[in-house]
Amino acid sequence: MTEEIIIAGFGGQGVLSMGKILAYSGVMQDQEVAWFPSYGPEMRGGTANVTVILSDERISSPILNEYDTAIILNQQSMTKFESRVKAGGTLIYDPNGIVKPPSRKDINIFKVEGSRLAIEMGNPLTFNMIVLGAFLKAKPVIKMENVKKGLEKSLPERHHKLIPLNLDAISKGQENLEIVQTI
Repeated sequence: MTEEIIIAGFGGQGVLSMGKILAYSGVMQDQEVAWFPSYGPEMRGGTANVTVILSDERISSPILNEYDTAIILNQQSMTKFESRVKAGGTLIYDPNGIVKPPSRKDINIFKVEGSRLAIEMGNPLTFNMIVLGAFLKAKPVIKMENVKKGLEKSLPERHHKLIPLNLDAISKGQENLEIVQTI
């Protein structure tokens, strides 16, 4: 099994953190992992994306032109990466700020209102974990016990008190994944 993922949005949305947690979770699951971040010099407010590859086999390169899954958090990223999802692949997006939703007919499309749900949870910083939960529901490539271990490994110890909140946000995302289109 190999899963090639792009997570893309604005800096400050937790894109790189989501990728890092997913990568650590893959390591905890004894998978080969690549984590390849990309962001502009402006960081917050600029575009950011991260490629994560999870595989049972050695990974030859972290640089990809197409992805099995795209997790899209803003319109710029939708415009750039929708066409780069492999036919039969999966696109997951938060509709907040998306003015032109995905239109491809040859991929599975899901949405999760992560922004709204994070506000309802009383903590906008849980947004990325809600979206991660939606991904894990659509593509259960990581076991939840390994996600917890990945959180423990990626978060500094002083933030470990936030792990239960993050796990609740992941559950919220899993519960609120909406199917837009399956092929």
